[in-house]
Amino acid sequence: MIIPGMVSATFRNKPAEDILGICREAKLKAVEWSENAHVQPGDKEGAADLYERTVNAGLRVAAYGSYYRLGRNEEPDKALRASLDSAKALHSPLIRIWAGEEASDRMTEEKRRTLTREASRAGKIAAEYGIKAAFEWHKNTLTDTNESAMKLLCEASQDNLYCLWQPTVALSMEQRTEGLDLLRQNKRLLNLHIYYWLDGVRRPLAEGEREWMQYLEHVDPVEERFGLLEFVMGNTEQQFLEDAAVLCRWLGR
Repeated sequence: MIIPGMVSATFRNKPAEDILGICREAKLKAVEWSENAHVQPGDKEGAADLYERTVNAGLRVAAYGSYYRLGRNEEPDKALRASLDSAKALHSPLIRIWAGEEASDRMTEEKRRTLTREASRAGKIAAEYGIKAAFEWHKNTLTDTNESAMKLLCEASQDNLYCLWQPTVALSMEQRTEGLDLLRQNKRLLNLHIYYWLDGVRRPLAEGEREWMQYLEHVDPVEERFGLLEFVMGNTEQQFLEDAAVLCRWLGR
């Protein structure tokens, strides 16, 4: 079961109250609240207030979209805990983190081992909070290829580490579905970030129906997860509402 929602950074310049209103108008069910855009790391009071407003709007918190990156912080535990404090106050079931900021094929083995140790530590710390940690599936990180992503999850060796998934333009259609299969088989797939790009250019989601129907065939239809809209063509509310209607139609089949 995939529950439709949105990534709040889609409209990062709009206040949280506007995000809630857009979600309700679009008949979506959940929000991934984005760090820095709508919830600051360490702001437990603000996060708790936003949780109440989200629930009162009839919506669920799908995730906390942090910008914690492996290898970036001099005090990684402190930085991660600030983000987790907000995620906890927001009652988020998972926190999105990033697997570094360098392409896997350009990374030295020493650097990779260092990031893998930090990933393992991040999984342990998130588990202390009762929150799952999920890597963004993204170019120029250790999740930029299927092989590198699965190696990271395997070598970090933490039951609390997962991946989000999106159709990154760096991979072919075959590689994308193979990645979904690997995550599904290893029970490491959480939410989906949903959008449609053609040759790197944002397009209406409806144009990507054939591709997305293929992706969804590779996702466990029983396990609950969120399908979250982002990257709207033109960054307009009208296009977002049209995309949301398409998404709800797909998921309602």
